[in-house]
Amino acid sequence: MTHDDVLLLLDEEGRITRWEHSAEELFGWTAAEAVGRSAEALIRSLCTNGGKPLEGCPGPGALLIKPALQDHSLVWRVLAAEDDATVQDAAVLRALVTRAPTALRVFDDQLHVVRVSLPAGRLRDTPARSSPGAPFSEVCGFAADEEAAVARGVLESGKPVVNRLVQSAERSAKLGRHVLSASYLPIEDLSGTVLGLVTLTADVTERERALGSQALLERVRTQMGHRLSLIDVCQELAQAVVPAFADIAAVELVDSAVRGEVPPAAPVGPGVLLRQAAVHGLRPAAQVGAVHPLPAGTPFSHVLSDLQPRLVQVDTDGTWPADDPARADIIEKSTVHSLIVAPLAIGDEILGMVSFYRHTLQEPFAQEDLAVASAVCAHAALCVDRARVYMNEWIIMSTVQRKILPGELADQPTVEISCLHVPGEEGGGAWSDAIALPGARTALVVGDVAGEGIPAAITMGLLRTAVHTLAALDLQPDELLARLSDTTARLLAGRAALPPMDPLIHEPLTADCAIAIYDPVELTCTIARAGLPEPVLILPDGTSSTLPVPPGPPLAAVDTAPFPAATVSLPEGSTLAMGTTALAEEVMAPTGVLRPLLDDVGDNPLSDVRDGIAHAYTRRGRTGETLLLLARTRMLPAERVMTCGLPAGPEAAPIARRAARRQLEVWGLDDETAFTNELVVSELVGNATRYGAPPLQLRLILDQMLTCEVSDAAPAAPHVKHARTIDESGRGLFIIASLAKQWGTRYTPEGKIVWAEQSTGSMETS
Repeated sequence: MTHDDVLLLLDEEGRITRWEHSAEELFGWTAAEAVGRSAEALIRSLCTNGGKPLEGCPGPGALLIKPALQDHSLVWRVLAAEDDATVQDAAVLRALVTRAPTALRVFDDQLHVVRVSLPAGRLRDTPARSSPGAPFSEVCGFAADEEAAVARGVLESGKPVVNRLVQSAERSAKLGRHVLSASYLPIEDLSGTVLGLVTLTADVTERERALGSQALLERVRTQMGHRLSLIDVCQELAQAVVPAFADIAAVELVDSAVRGEVPPAAPVGPGVLLRQAAVHGLRPAAQVGAVHPLPAGTPFSHVLSDLQPRLVQVDTDGTWPADDPARADIIEKSTVHSLIVAPLAIGDEILGMVSFYRHTLQEPFAQEDLAVASAVCAHAALCVDRARVYMNEWIIMSTVQRKILPGELADQPTVEISCLHVPGEEGGGAWSDAIALPGARTALVVGDVAGEGIPAAITMGLLRTAVHTLAALDLQPDELLARLSDTTARLLAGRAALPPMDPLIHEPLTADCAIAIYDPVELTCTIARAGLPEPVLILPDGTSSTLPVPPGPPLAAVDTAPFPAATVSLPEGSTLAMGTTALAEEVMAPTGVLRPLLDDVGDNPLSDVRDGIAHAYTRRGRTGETLLLLARTRMLPAERVMTCGLPAGPEAAPIARRAARRQLEVWGLDDETAFTNELVVSELVGNATRYGAPPLQLRLILDQMLTCEVSDAAPAAPHVKHARTIDESGRGLFIIASLAKQWGTRYTPEGKIVWAEQSTGSMETS
């Protein structure tokens, strides 16, 4: 006899229903004598004699009992066992049936119940659903048609389906609808034929809710906080929770906090204004940005009073939706049946609130969802507050930058100017300027302070002011950059001396600058740069080239190298392009993708060229602050310039006065201007003959101002003396300073030029 031989079959009552020949040989009883008897009593009487086992009878562990299906009943097959492991198998089977924390159901090959075992206190079942012979659809209790199809697939394929999550018909106020884990295991005989299946069902509601809450919070943490716009942050929140947690999410912020004021402390009055910051999941979309008062006596006003979230089961016949049109509209459009309102707060400071709605397509909220909503809003409040603080700083920074920057640069009489400025998301320190200089010259300036926000904007303002102050000294570009670098170094030293707790001490302070001075009389341009890319020159014939201006170190750099300058010729109608490093590679480099737009200037207005570059540059998705200055040169008409060589002796002054008088008559200037100019010319020439060195030259330039220039070869600069009453000389420059609008000295490779500017009658009336 082998272990595969069936000895007998037992029914669920333990009575013998079948007695095989092998059992007759083993026990000596015939089938007629054994069938219908209790197996336990029969075997005890057959195999013992006075309490002692009889020789030849099977001992403990010699029999193996396995379940089997027969028609719609469960029977037990008794087989001969090989070793003690069969006893363990039987014990495991009994423990699984009677003590497992899962609901166990045995079905035959027609999906009718054979046996049901339910864990005490875990899952409830009705007698009808547990009775043998009940069909699967009555026993299942969850998505019967869909799960019946899964069960039939297991019967047909013989492959188990494990841990399939389904929703139960059972629902509680605390957890909502229960979630079950269902496993389908086929029952096979020794030949592999599927006789039925076993289903194991466990309630995993709490586990799945915990996993879902964890996944939702991780989703919120991952998707929020990447942007610093207050509206964008609220939109990120709404998108993160829909549809994972709610069908519709609406974020409302306290309007005063959005406008930069300190958030109010709880409790707030019912009249507080709320701004609709984001709505997601509603069709048609709600209006974002609308401001409305908080209605009194609603769940929303209660939440902003005690900062406790609330679960609301919506009753369309209730009174509060009618008093709250903004939210009543959402409820009406979406057939909402439940909602959770949770505050956005930092401590007791209220930023706003979030409303989570569910409609007929999803299960109503349960009490356990309040904790999830609170956790989501706690993290969201931090992101919203950070965006609010950033927005306030951005407004301040933008205001500072707007006040400091010159706005649209005005054209100069000899230069057409257009500037492309693409601000960064957090602001920055890039600026440009066109400064009128004596002699109809123009200084073109492009600067860039590293960093973002308010510190960069303030530093930019300081350096821009310094450039204007230094430009009034009529310095050459290289010398101007050297003094600007000294100013930057002093700012850096002052920042380093700040207390360690001052956040400004950690802000970088490096800056680049390029300065070009265009002379419309000589048609030259002298350029020096500190760290910025080389300028680009587009000639009137359409050819372009990168100007070989030697690089200088950034401002206030440790490197004390000088700022070399280069002088280039600019024919009338030439276009000079100067920009920050951000766009150098794409716009200013010879192989740049957008360089053709810069080269194709022609006679087009520079504003059109600028707009074309701006459109193409921003379409490429570039971010960060960018600045490009375009300047098209014009020549000062020759009839606006008078040049007269002078002798080195005392006769130079009368010659200069006569030449100046005749030229002012040609220009048609009034007598008062001519008289003042004659005094200025006389004093300048007198100083040159007394203290200068030949050759001497007088030049008059009529542009927006009347400029008188006297040049000589001596390097020494004149200075104002305060002569005493008895002194016969020493009043020349004092007189000039009194008569002229401004005066100064400019050094050249050949010596120096002393100049004075005065207003003209025609210019004053214009």
